[in-house]
Amino acid sequence: MAKTEADQSQISTDAAAELAEVHAAIRTCQLCDLAATRTHTVPGEGSLTSVLMFIGEGPGREEDLQGRPFIGRSGKFLDEMFAAYGIDRRDVFITSVVKCRPPNNRDPLPPELHACSRYLERQIELIDPRIIVTLGRISMQRWFPGGAITKIHGQIKDIGQGRIAIPFFHPAAALRNPPWRKAFEEDMAKLPPLIAQLQEGESPGSTGRGRRHQK
Repeated sequence: MAKTEADQSQISTDAAAELAEVHAAIRTCQLCDLAATRTHTVPGEGSLTSVLMFIGEGPGREEDLQGRPFIGRSGKFLDEMFAAYGIDRRDVFITSVVKCRPPNNRDPLPPELHACSRYLERQIELIDPRIIVTLGRISMQRWFPGGAITKIHGQIKDIGQGRIAIPFFHPAAALRNPPWRKAFEEDMAKLPPLIAQLQEGESPGSTGRGRRHQK
């Protein structure tokens, strides 16, 4: 699922080093009040040449303890979904809109989202994914402001720069609600055909007759 050989050649050593600097800045970040209550920051992890980026809402308890994204119950469910649809977790990049756990897993507050937005923007710029999957309503709002996850999950939106975004239910919500779990599975099933389009040189979500994406 990594980018083509030509795309990979454009991922410079400098870009990888810059991403490492971004993650180092996250680990010592004091830009919002979450710094006072965290155990570890959770910058994100995965392939730096991936076409696919998953963006959650914020770290949970297990993530805060270990400094890694989606490793608790929700993460195990996400891994099961990856395996079911032929996606290797090592081939994607996974992060969240905020990099520190909000107390008691509450929703991130606007100042916290704003403080972390610079980090997420830079991650997207450096990794340059073609497909962004948002997990949950907080992550969704960045590209689908005012949208309701129950109505727009699985919808594909062109967000420019040869990139699309697709909102998914959060894995934790899917685990709690059987109909939402079914919707999560149906939405996940859309990813392999989109990835296949990329491998064929087409823009993701196109009919196959549109302009091919140029890096």
